[in-house]
Amino acid sequence: MKYLKQFAIILLITFIGEVLKAFIPLTIPASIYGLVLMLLALQTGLIKLDSVQDAGVFLIEIMPVMFIPAAVGLMDSWAALKPIFIPIAVITFVTTVIVLAVTGGVTQLVINMEKRK
Repeated sequence: MKYLKQFAIILLITFIGEVLKAFIPLTIPASIYGLVLMLLALQTGLIKLDSVQDAGVFLIEIMPVMFIPAAVGLMDSWAALKPIFIPIAVITFVTTVIVLAVTGGVTQLVINMEKRK
């Protein structure tokens, strides 16, 4: 019963994110609205971490299973992807390196700001 309650809370936040997406005319995905709402709810204490932690841990544990349909879809579409594989691989590699560099830089900045305090 505890898991059902925790999943219900997560689904409610997700639903509110979907509603916000429908009413706010920005190109932000509904999942981002939901994540921001969950962050705000957790930070303000509106939702206690204990209220969603077990369900969150479970969802993280099964996350690799969620990538199976995408991988199968890529294998099924190989004929269409084969001619453009090299450009896609290069773009994926370059953007991954950029994301890692920016994330590392921001992390270092935050750590240095915390050390100054």
